[in-house]
Amino acid sequence: MTMRAVLAVVPVAEIDKAIQWYERFFGRPADTRPMDSLAEWHLSELGVVQVFEDPDRAGRTTVNLTVDDLDATLSTLSGQNIPSTDPQLVSGGRQRLALIQDPDGNQLGLIQSLT
Repeated sequence: MTMRAVLAVVPVAEIDKAIQWYERFFGRPADTRPMDSLAEWHLSELGVVQVFEDPDRAGRTTVNLTVDDLDATLSTLSGQNIPSTDPQLVSGGRQRLALIQDPDGNQLGLIQSLT
């Protein structure tokens, strides 16, 4: 079996409210709105984050995203009033991780490789 891409789905209670928050998080509007209850951010050719209105499942998802410079990313997010945990060393000291929660409680991990 060959996997070619990843599509992360983040369920939220209210799509319009969530889109406003994710626009601040990603620093840009959604790339596509395939339907009224769905917004997509294309992070790379092989990685997409979908924010989908599904109140029954909202707040139960974790998505980890890799970044080149964790400190710069956290500074930018702080300027958008998006708080995070303090970065922690993980993976035997090979990575740094900071956690963010969206308004529904979904967890977004930001990971920087140190190797």
